[in-house]
Amino acid sequence: MEEQNKPNNRLTTPHFNFNWMFAIIAIVLIALYFADGGQSVEKEVSYTKFQTYVANGYVSKVVTYSDNTLELYITSNHVKDVFGPDSNKVGHVAMLTTHVPSSDAVTTFLQQQRITRHFAGEESYAEKKDYLTAILWQILPILFFVGIWFFFMKRMGNGAGGGGSVFNVGKSKAQLFDKNGQQIKTTFKDVAGLASAKQEVEEIVEFLREPQKYTELGGKIPKGALLVGPPGTGKTLLAKAVAGEAAVPFFSLSGSDFVEMFVGVGASRVRDLFKQAKEKSPCIIFIDEIDAVGRARGKNPSMGGNDERENTLNQLLTEMDGFGTNSGIIVLAATNRMDILDKALLRAGRFDRQIHVDLPDLNERKEIFEVHLRPVKIDESVDVDLLARQTPGFSGADIANVCNEAALIAARHYKSFVEKQDFLDAVDRIVGGLEKKTKIMTVDERRTIALHEAGHASISWLLEHASPLIKVTIVPRGQALGAAWYLPEERQITTKNQMLDEICSLLGGRAAEELFTGQISSGAMNDLERVTKQVYGMIAYMGMSKELPNLCYYSNEDYSFNKPYSEKTAETIDAAARDLIAEQYERAKKLLTENKEKHNQLAGLLIEKEVIMAEDVEKIFGKRPWHSRSEEIMEESASKEKKEADNTKAGIDEAQEKKDTADTTTEENEK
Repeated sequence: MEEQNKPNNRLTTPHFNFNWMFAIIAIVLIALYFADGGQSVEKEVSYTKFQTYVANGYVSKVVTYSDNTLELYITSNHVKDVFGPDSNKVGHVAMLTTHVPSSDAVTTFLQQQRITRHFAGEESYAEKKDYLTAILWQILPILFFVGIWFFFMKRMGNGAGGGGSVFNVGKSKAQLFDKNGQQIKTTFKDVAGLASAKQEVEEIVEFLREPQKYTELGGKIPKGALLVGPPGTGKTLLAKAVAGEAAVPFFSLSGSDFVEMFVGVGASRVRDLFKQAKEKSPCIIFIDEIDAVGRARGKNPSMGGNDERENTLNQLLTEMDGFGTNSGIIVLAATNRMDILDKALLRAGRFDRQIHVDLPDLNERKEIFEVHLRPVKIDESVDVDLLARQTPGFSGADIANVCNEAALIAARHYKSFVEKQDFLDAVDRIVGGLEKKTKIMTVDERRTIALHEAGHASISWLLEHASPLIKVTIVPRGQALGAAWYLPEERQITTKNQMLDEICSLLGGRAAEELFTGQISSGAMNDLERVTKQVYGMIAYMGMSKELPNLCYYSNEDYSFNKPYSEKTAETIDAAARDLIAEQYERAKKLLTENKEKHNQLAGLLIEKEVIMAEDVEKIFGKRPWHSRSEEIMEESASKEKKEADNTKAGIDEAQEKKDTADTTTEENEK
């Protein structure tokens, strides 16, 4: 109630209406056209009277126009004789107009009057003047450019100030959510996973609801919290949940809203934002993508001496922790590029808390699937555990996309419910791209692709730390001519042996091509790219080579033109990378040579069926001696499906048996 009755002390600036300016200009134009400024009184007379006035000596000047109109000017001594009672309204110039038969007739008549000395004034000829057209030609271009200027200024004002005018360009563009206006209905129940992040954010909301609970013990409410994490992990969703849960005003805007073409606008908007926040205190300010304005100072690639972003950042730093007091205001910000933010922005007293919103783990992915599956009509075949297992590294946005894509696939096939296969197809569609079954390939290309993919599948099956295989296909998908799907273990740390097994598995395709076709192709480019990045990371960043053990040359400095190592060290890194890749390549060739028959059998099965599952590989190579948790989940899922299929079959058989018994009984009764 106190918040509602709080007077609003902000001065409201009256907006100037430009329609009045246009109305004034129109009135002036009309006045110029219809008024003569008190200089003359215009009256039209007949041609006969014109001749009479000339013959009587009343006319001092005659002007004949090209359209056979004529103007005659009366001498001041005879104004009363011509205008009568209206002579007092005539200024110092009295003029009459008339229509004449032709200019030649007027000339002849005036010459006669000169001879008789009735007319001794001036005689002239001129083109007809259109005063309105002349005025418009003078005024319209000016009005046109003035109108364009006002139009663009108004558009810039709407886009820049939020007040619909260029005079509001320095005003904040923050969108306010409170109980008296627009509200957000998202709550913490709509945010699946992110347990630790939600706990810290919930505490921030609690700070504003019950501040005395924390201040009684001498604590201070934190001034800011920074949400950090990869794209799509739910940072903005978490902020929306804060807006939905908090019983205080919530200001929401983007970091790019501070940046404008006008110098000083960003700093002005920061001041106006905190001014509004003070009036609504206690409240929350949320700045999304703060890296747009919070980039480290002095590292701008434009090398500008007076950067608008730096001025805006300086003002933001001052508002968050300066001489002024902003008690009751908490600033939330989100970014996925924390490494480029200014150090002064991250120190204690400004963004006191850094909340890491990481990619969801297995249990969190399961919770996210359950949230996004609520509006989707699914059948009993959908296994959420298996879906969570098959989407490692997926963010919350990716999982939402999987659910939506599965629903679209089911609708495309006119299904009443979304089935398990629809979700598997959706994952394949997102990871690998759209299937291209119509792509034309020769027999040799098809055999080479089958040997390549069978090489990946064989090596991954034979190595202990390689990711368990799900399926292999030679159907073109996206930019790939073939693909293999795996179910990787989710590890917090990765050992050197695990990385070497993964590298060997990636090189299995190129090794199979060389061994069984006698030549290599361009199909291994993506594999070689991944291998090269991983090997250089092991050597230069993780210190996993014999030549450069326990050394890390990683540098996160932006716009650094110097390597953190010498040229000699660079040569050593290159040599170590070549040796490590060559070693694993020979290892892959050795494994394929030892299992040549099984590999060729697997490649032949691929050519025949195009898509083979892990069960088909197991029939050829036998069970893997190393059993991972991922494979246990897959076996449990397969066992569950088999059991459901057996139960369905048993139910159908039982129903058929009952029907046969009933038919037999009916026949006996009829007999």
